[in-house]
Amino acid sequence: MMDSWWLFALNCLGLGAITLITRAFFMFPEREVPMPHWLKRGLKYAPLAALAAVIAPELVITQGALIQTLLDARLPAVICATAYYFWKRGILGTIVVGMAVYLPLHIGLGW
Repeated sequence: MMDSWWLFALNCLGLGAITLITRAFFMFPEREVPMPHWLKRGLKYAPLAALAAVIAPELVITQGALIQTLLDARLPAVICATAYYFWKRGILGTIVVGMAVYLPLHIGLGW
């Protein structure tokens, strides 16, 4: 039976190998892998979908439950950041505006 140190090391090596293989998989073939057009088109939206899946719950859930009040600093920050994005179409500015609204409300007012 392996002790916990060897089991931990084996897990780390296995996870590292899996990560390396899956992230470098696109570099193995010598030519582009043929994909159907619908798959290529769908893969364009994968990063956006992943980002939305991570951020959306964070905006409306606190400690495993839906927010119960509108006095939550995240809501005005999202509204302002979204408005900025549709106005200027800049990601960095969107982040800055969102944080510039969120931090004073959260830290200063305790929302």
